[in-house]
Parts: sequence; structure tokens; C-alpha cells
Amino acid sequence: MNNFILKNENAIYYECGFSCDNVIFLSLGSEKFFITDARYTVEAKQCIKNAEVIESSDLIRTARRLLKKSKIKKIHIDPYDFCIGEHEKLVKDSVVKFIDKTNFSKNKRVIKSDEEIELLAIASQLGRDGFDRLAKHISSETFFTCEKRFHFKTKEFLSNVGEFELSFDPIVAINENAAKPHALPSDKKLQESDLLLVDAGVKYNRYCSDRTATSCFKKGKIDFKREQKFVKKKQQKIYDIVYKAQRRAIEKARSGMKASQIDALARDVIENAGYGNYFVHSTGHGVGLDIHEFPVISKKNDIIIKDNMVFTIEPGIYLPGKFGVRIEDTVVMRNGKAIVL
Repeated sequence: MNNFILKNENAIYYECGFSCDNVIFLSLGSEKFFITDARYTVEAKQCIKNAEVIESSDLIRTARRLLKKSKIKKIHIDPYDFCIGEHEKLVKDSVVKFIDKTNFSKNKRVIKSDEEIELLAIASQLGRDGFDRLAKHISSETFFTCEKRFHFKTKEFLSNVGEFELSFDPIVAINENAAKPHALPSDKKLQESDLLLVDAGVKYNRYCSDRTATSCFKKGKIDFKREQKFVKKKQQKIYDIVYKAQRRAIEKARSGMKASQIDALARDVIENAGYGNYFVHSTGHGVGLDIHEFPVISKKNDIIIKDNMVFTIEPGIYLPGKFGVRIEDTVVMRNGKAIVL
């Protein structure tokens, strides 16, 4: 597919190694155009090697002019990439036929190159280091701290005091708040024997990491290791079920399987334990330039998993009003098997 138009920042970065918040990228056969305004042209020209940088105060008008000049007949567009107003302005009375091709950039990026996998591995290690720094901080606090402060400190320690951009706004949840998969931080304070769930990640050269740990705060200490000992028996039981589900999916995932089959590897463990109704999301999602990419590891997705795909394995059980457990690692398919990054 040589003729396409993009507006999404990460999709454009994938094509030419640079992006910004006001750009249209055109691929017209062998010609590539990076259309942006005067704020970004100098840096764009320094960073982009395979596209012509064009300065414009009206990106859509310039794109229409280039399309008309090219004399191509058809061009592909992701209908989710442009807002309604932009799309209408772009296609109105155009001599070029715009063909909707949903998520064509994400589909193009689903198989990662070795270079991308290396960047994702570095991002994952940097994220792991951030979790270790956070654990040391929590264990060194001489007073009990609330979720809101932990949320702030998670951003501080994961980013290494601003050195790295975060993959997403972290999730930090204690006890019953952990039963909300995407809980917002509250004034709830961490107390002895409490369950703490942290979901966070960082970016390295724009590539994301994603990890979730569920831990027990006891004797003033915490760690984010996978082997956890909870004070409360019910929490231990649920944690062990989720951990078993996660390990089974990682250990038995194979290239050539359907995504739905990998989802079932984790989901069956939780369902057989009687908690299927409390596993309320998919088993995983692709990770790359976007924190949520393809493939989606869900019971409804029959895409065939291939080597060099990167995705999370993150089963969970959420008991409303009580607590929730999620355990998440990012894996890459290599030589037919899942390797934790």
C-alpha cells in the first residue's frame, strides 16, 4: 500500500522517525511528504531523511494541493485518524478517491523488527528499575501515605525524576480500590497488611513498557516480586489463582495459536477456580509506540500469533468492595514461545 495519508503521531513516527502534534503525512507512491507548521520545520528537516518537509499554515489545503498535483486516483485513510471536520474538508470535491482502511498503521506495526524489540526490552527494564525504586521509597516511609501521594511518587520514580516519559498515567490502588481495574487515586492510606496494586510503564525512544504488580504491605516493607505472601488468606488465594493463570499463559503460549487460545490459557484457570465473572477484561494487548496496539489477546480475537509480536499477559480478579489482583508482564514471541521482556 503506497498511497496513504496519516495524522496520528505514532503512526507518522513509524514512517519517518519524527512526529509532532500538528502534521499530515502523505505517502504518494515513492514520494513522501511531512506537512507541518513553522514551529516544527527546522527540527523535522534535521530528523527526517525519507520525506520532504513542507511548511504550511493550512495543512489540509496543502495536502489537497499535493494530492491533485500527484494525479493519483486512490488513497487510503484510517477513518479514526481524522476528526469529522478535518475529514469533510479533506475529501470535499476531491479528485482523489479516499478509501477507508481502519487501523492500517497498527496492522502494519503488529510484527516488530529486532530493533523495535530491543527498544521495548530496554523500556521494560527501565520500568522494572522504576518499580524497584518505588518499593524502596514505600518501605522507607516513616508514616502511612495515601494513594494520591503514591501516585505522584510512582510518576517520579518510574520516570527517574523526569528522565523518561511515562507510557500512561499510573494506576495505584489499595484494597477495595484495586477492585476497580483502572482506579483513580484517592485519599485512602496504606496500612499494615494492605494489598497494593501498581500498574505503570515508561517510554524509551517512544517505545512503551507496561507492568502491573500486586503486593502486600507488611512490617513496614513492600516489594514487587512475583512471589508474594499476603497476611489475609482470601487475598493469598486470589493472588495464587491469578499468578497461576498468568504463568500458564506465558509458559504455554505458542506462535501459530489464535489470540483467543492464549486468552483461554489464562481465563480457564480463573473460570475453573470459580471466579470467571470477576475477570472483566481481555488477557492482554499489543505494546509498541502506542501503549495499546495489536494484537489484542481476547476471547473474541482469532488473529494468528506470530514471532516478533509483543503483547501483555495480564489476567486479573476483581472482587467489588473488597480487593482486586492483576499481574502483568510484557512478552515477545521468539522461536515460537513467549519470552518476558
